[in-house]
Amino acid sequence: MAALHLDQKGRGRALKQVWLASDADVVAYMDVDLSTDLAAVLPLVAPLVSGHSDVAIGTRLARTSRVVRGPKREFISRCYNLVLRTALRASFSDAQCGFKAMRRDVAQELLPLIEDTNWFFDTELLVLAQRADLRIHEVPVDWTDDPGTTVDIVATATEDLRGVWRLIRGFTRGSIPVARVRAELVGPEVPATVPGVPQGLLGQVLRFGVVGVTSTIAYFVLYVLLRGVMDGQAANFVAQIVTAVANTAANRAFTFRVRGSGGLLRHHATGLLAFAIALALTSGSLWALHQLWPSSGRWVEVTVLTLANLVATLVRFLALRFVIGRKALQD
Repeated sequence: MAALHLDQKGRGRALKQVWLASDADVVAYMDVDLSTDLAAVLPLVAPLVSGHSDVAIGTRLARTSRVVRGPKREFISRCYNLVLRTALRASFSDAQCGFKAMRRDVAQELLPLIEDTNWFFDTELLVLAQRADLRIHEVPVDWTDDPGTTVDIVATATEDLRGVWRLIRGFTRGSIPVARVRAELVGPEVPATVPGVPQGLLGQVLRFGVVGVTSTIAYFVLYVLLRGVMDGQAANFVAQIVTAVANTAANRAFTFRVRGSGGLLRHHATGLLAFAIALALTSGSLWALHQLWPSSGRWVEVTVLTLANLVATLVRFLALRFVIGRKALQD
């Protein structure tokens, strides 16, 4: 047994360096606070030792998992995994559980492709493994959150969303060489199982869904941060206007594949109109909540506003597709 100290921070950096230097048949890690029950170690590594699987992960979202953590972390975790399923077609259930293992030969091929050196490392590892058609085994775990954790949830969520966007661009451009890993570890004779990117209206709907879910989470994070320094209506207005501008820009480039400055003002004007509708829906729902339930807590506010935002998202899609998307669809 040996300990390695790195001067630079980053979970991904530490795991990448240690795993690539290891001569063990299976490499693994678990969070140092022992949030995972140690009884799950054997079920985690067994399918790797037997050769049945390539990567193994713990999951807190399986029905048989026993998890003790607050509602905020539960909500953020499930929203994040929804983003991964929508944006990157992830088939695994829990990207960020700190309990993972993989075969050394898989690590040698996969880890050099991973760019992130911090918390998004886990997600990037699993997405690349799935894209390479590697077999990912999931183990339900008993998990208890450490109340004294120093992890900044907002900063981590922001970093993760940037990582998701980077992977989307990489796969769209074909700049991530997962095909080489697949050929080396799986073999060209095995049919690929990861579907391609849908085109036409279906593709627009799915891409808009990715932007919509991401925007809703960004709005949620902004609102919670701003709510600590201003009242609910003001926090809602600022969070709405910031995410509305970013949403229009993202949909213009990602959903409808529009490049250049042509129609830029008209597109953002449409986005601002959709913002006005969203503001009316969210402010109205917040006003109604305070009238009907004056003592409601902040998380009730967030829940109501999230539902109102989902309705506003549908309105935004119809408006943007009418102005931007019809020509893009024809092209």
